[in-house]
Amino acid sequence: MAQMFSRFAPIVLVFVAIPLIIAAVARQRVTLKGSDTMVILTQRWTEVYPDKTDMEFQVTGGGSGTGLAALINGTTDICASSRPIKKDEVKQLKAKYKYPGLEVRVARDGLAVYVHKSNPVKTLTLEQVRNIFTGKTTNWNQVGGPNKAIVLYSRENNSGTYEFFKEHVLLKQDFAPQAQHMAGTAALINAVSKDPYGIGFGGAAYMANVKALSIAREKGQAPIAPNETTILSGEYPISRFLYFYLRERPKGKIKEFIDWVISPEGQKVVKDVGYYPIKKF
Repeated sequence: MAQMFSRFAPIVLVFVAIPLIIAAVARQRVTLKGSDTMVILTQRWTEVYPDKTDMEFQVTGGGSGTGLAALINGTTDICASSRPIKKDEVKQLKAKYKYPGLEVRVARDGLAVYVHKSNPVKTLTLEQVRNIFTGKTTNWNQVGGPNKAIVLYSRENNSGTYEFFKEHVLLKQDFAPQAQHMAGTAALINAVSKDPYGIGFGGAAYMANVKALSIAREKGQAPIAPNETTILSGEYPISRFLYFYLRERPKGKIKEFIDWVISPEGQKVVKDVGYYPIKKF
């Protein structure tokens, strides 16, 4: 009987609920740090980049020098720089990563010299600009303006714009000690827009509520205004490339992003923001 009971005992089925686990696809975070001049452009690239399904971008400024230091320290994937990398920075990259770093030209820019809209001065030579920012020229009446002291606005010394201007315009001379160092180009532009006797410099893309002066290479030569034609041709005296720097050759998603940045589609963003493409498409 025991066997029969055992044979015909009801079979109890126990269903164990197994939760359906759908693994989320890990999103690759790509960090871009560096030039304050390039922040608007870099943010726009990351906003309109068409293939972000499994990527997320983090964009911060701080200056080109700060970005290159972060690249060397391994705390950013891409450095955005408004100046070329220095030999010492290349040396540090090579020592740490056995690779000198990769430079990618991503846009062109012209550094405009800004004054207040009411300032009657319209043109300066490079020498006059140099004398103003090194403190040799201190009154607007020395360059055809009113009898008022010139107020200098500069970028901070970790800025690629500051370093480029110092090297290529001041010919490595020091800025006048009375120059006020601003944290970013937007802050500098804002200061000049409110100061009838102020003068500053910054990326042409930031020009708003100020007047950009036409610049002549030498006395007697025609002054050139900063615009797309003169900057792309190199005719405008204060023009430069803007760069991405990487610790190694890009691959995967980062390579796809950079390839897009320098493609006609990515370069259209450059023009939309107010900078200039690396070449004509």
